[in-house]
Amino acid sequence: MSSQPASVLATLPAPTREAARLSRFLTRMLDSRPWLGARLAESIDRALDADAMHAFLDAQDAAFGGTENALRPALRHLRTWVLCHLIVRDLRGRASLAEVTETMTVLAEVAVRHAHDVLRAALVQRYGLPLSPTGWEQELLVIGMGKLGGRELNVSSDIDLIFIYPEDGDTGGTKIISNFEFFERLGKQLIQALADVTEHGQVFRVDMRLRPNGDSGPLVGSFDMLENYFITQGREWERYAWIKARVLAGERWQELENIARPFIFRKYLDFGAINAMRELHAQIRREVARRDRANNIKLGPGGIREIEFIAQVFQLIRGGRDASLQIRPTLKVLALLPERGILSTEAVRELAEAYDFLRRLEHRLQYLDDAQTHDLPANAADQALIAEGMGFADFAAMLEVLDRHRAVVSRHFDAVFGDPSEEDHSLDAVWKAAEDTEQAAAALGELGYRHPRAAADRLAAIHAGPRYRQLPNNIRSRFDALMPRLIEVAATTPGADDTLARCLDLLEAIGRRGAYLALLQQYPHALRRVADLVGASRWAAQYLTRHPILLDELLDPRAMETAPDWPRFREALVADLDALEPDMERQMDVMRERHHAQEFRLLTQDIAGLLTVEKLADHLSELADIMLDVTLPLVWRKIKIRHREDPKFAVISYGKLGGKELGYASDLDIVFLYDDPAPESAEAYGRLAQRTNTWLSSHTAAGQLFETDLRLRPNGESGFIASSLDAFRKYQLESAWVWEHQALTRARFSAGDRALGEAFERIRSEVLRLPRELDALRAEVLAMRHKMRDAHGGKSELFDLKHDRGGLIDVEFLIQYLVLGHAHAHAELTGNLGNIALLGIAGRLGLIPADLAAACADSYRQLRRLQHRQRLNDQPSRVAPEEAEAARKPVMALWQEVFGE
Repeated sequence: MSSQPASVLATLPAPTREAARLSRFLTRMLDSRPWLGARLAESIDRALDADAMHAFLDAQDAAFGGTENALRPALRHLRTWVLCHLIVRDLRGRASLAEVTETMTVLAEVAVRHAHDVLRAALVQRYGLPLSPTGWEQELLVIGMGKLGGRELNVSSDIDLIFIYPEDGDTGGTKIISNFEFFERLGKQLIQALADVTEHGQVFRVDMRLRPNGDSGPLVGSFDMLENYFITQGREWERYAWIKARVLAGERWQELENIARPFIFRKYLDFGAINAMRELHAQIRREVARRDRANNIKLGPGGIREIEFIAQVFQLIRGGRDASLQIRPTLKVLALLPERGILSTEAVRELAEAYDFLRRLEHRLQYLDDAQTHDLPANAADQALIAEGMGFADFAAMLEVLDRHRAVVSRHFDAVFGDPSEEDHSLDAVWKAAEDTEQAAAALGELGYRHPRAAADRLAAIHAGPRYRQLPNNIRSRFDALMPRLIEVAATTPGADDTLARCLDLLEAIGRRGAYLALLQQYPHALRRVADLVGASRWAAQYLTRHPILLDELLDPRAMETAPDWPRFREALVADLDALEPDMERQMDVMRERHHAQEFRLLTQDIAGLLTVEKLADHLSELADIMLDVTLPLVWRKIKIRHREDPKFAVISYGKLGGKELGYASDLDIVFLYDDPAPESAEAYGRLAQRTNTWLSSHTAAGQLFETDLRLRPNGESGFIASSLDAFRKYQLESAWVWEHQALTRARFSAGDRALGEAFERIRSEVLRLPRELDALRAEVLAMRHKMRDAHGGKSELFDLKHDRGGLIDVEFLIQYLVLGHAHAHAELTGNLGNIALLGIAGRLGLIPADLAAACADSYRQLRRLQHRQRLNDQPSRVAPEEAEAARKPVMALWQEVFGE
């Protein structure tokens, strides 16, 4: 094509002329391509999409006399038009960063797919279709990596590709070659079609070094080859690279993702990724320093790469457990971090602003000459052009803003990737020479440990033990960095010796799991919270040791302050479980993990004194109700022969859950009911009940949800595991013992079909309001109480908070007697309102003295607080008699008032 006259710029629209002044590349293109100016004038007022690009290629095919002939010139003309279009729109303020990167990404997608389709058709014509051994047609999956995969392509970027095909086999034509040969030829031709420099220029430089084994590996590989590579040779930096991997051409992308996802995203929280990415970044920093490229806005300090690393490290750490983080665009990942408590909203805002500035600056550097550069120019003329393109009066003013953004990025990067254990610690020598117990004991004594010799002996045993000695070097180095800091932080807690012992139990339990050590090493405030938590509660220490994945919960300070949002929690849990269908094993694990995490958050708030015993019980009871309600549809869905879509089935809770007084690790006393006339109901709901119980009580890799007790169902252990509503009513009215009616006072609907739950509540009220002869009822209740006291009470010189006279069970029996004896005349006593509220109602009704009812309610609170304190320290529910004396007196007085003994 002939050159345009030099005066051509004067004839172009003002936006194009002004943009050309800031881009030598645009000027050259307008000078050398007569068609471009008019094309730009026609398209400049709108963003380009894939349809516009395909239409352009169709026109080029006609102009060059056929698709094959047109392939190379058409793609190069397309790239020229798209890039020049973006230069004008961007430099004149018409295109956002998002439009620029998305348009470049679409250009790459269109170019790759078009070239692939044209070249494959020619190969198929020559060799036939590539087939699997069973005759299925095979395809080449072209995977876009890096910024192409993340839909963040810059304007002069190369594209990182990987070529994978599903199965080995041969072509089906007359001239047979293997699938490997077919796809290797297709891959080579595709690279040449995009990357060769012709008289029309180049489409994209193609980089294939991210493929398995890099330049030394084959150009193409099968699914089996890729999976084997991930398992046997995949490296940490490749996990980082594969986060953004996205299939550009090929239909079997889901199979590929299923292979890659377990390699990229670990099932557990992978805090070891911080160390791996820290090392990768250090290599980049060394290379930047070696080449004296501190002014490189991509790789230099505070550059684009550091923002990408911040986003991607949290994807690697948490993406296996949080599927919403398995996304590609950097800014979208960053936007998710505040709501997870990982970064503050302010930090993400600053990083997003810096990213936008750096990426726009990157594009203006590349607009100058269409060069893949990220270095600030050294000559004054180019500096002036870049500053003007960024909207600044001069280069100095732009540098001031740039330096501010880079400083912000560096600060946030160092906060995430800085190594707190890099510096020596004053107690390093104590741990290093831990087997010298005399020296260690002296140092521990100076720190304030009350029993330094015992602590020193424990440290020596760990240091000399085979478990520590056999740790891999990389994990042992983390262990060694952590131990002095653990000794120091434990010493600052009120019960330093107990805290250290419990922390050492935890450390020994997680010692071979480098990710947890990395978490505590990386986040000193998490170590501090561990020490505070386990020092305050032995039960909490044991819980954390059983479920070390909960260490992650300690990173979010909001967990200490935020009340649970149960509707939101339920909605998120259901969505995640539905996404895992039909993987029952993973669903069971996720339910346990989420339950443990919520219970642990409540535990941290409880120990911090932010929850009353009553409020804690309310939360734990609601959490249990959610778990029950979420379990039923999951289990029903897995029963193959179902006679209806939604089961007419309910879970009725008794005991502590029924009374909304659930504590940590409390059993669930539950009964299963159904109300369905279908002839197969008994069998179907019996199966549902059995499998629901198994789902709740089974131990999996993630632990257990609940211990369950089903003995309160009609006829106890000899009765059906699920009862029809009619059978339940008949049993309660005709066959139930008085103690079963006592239990019914603390029963309620917890999960399942709400209409059935309401029907149960009507039956419950009906049964509780039956007229009863008070003397006979009193005798029955006293006989049961005496039987329980004989079995459990008076077994120790200490006071048993639950079983001894004046304890918790006495309060419960008093209330149960009052409900059963007087509910026929006072319907308000049937409400499942909790023991304290029922005492108040009985007092107001004059059934018991109001002042004694109030005093007894206070006693009940105090007894529960003492019981809760004992449980937090994994102690029996027994205290010194004098500690409970004041609380016992009102209970015994009310007992005397009601029962006369």
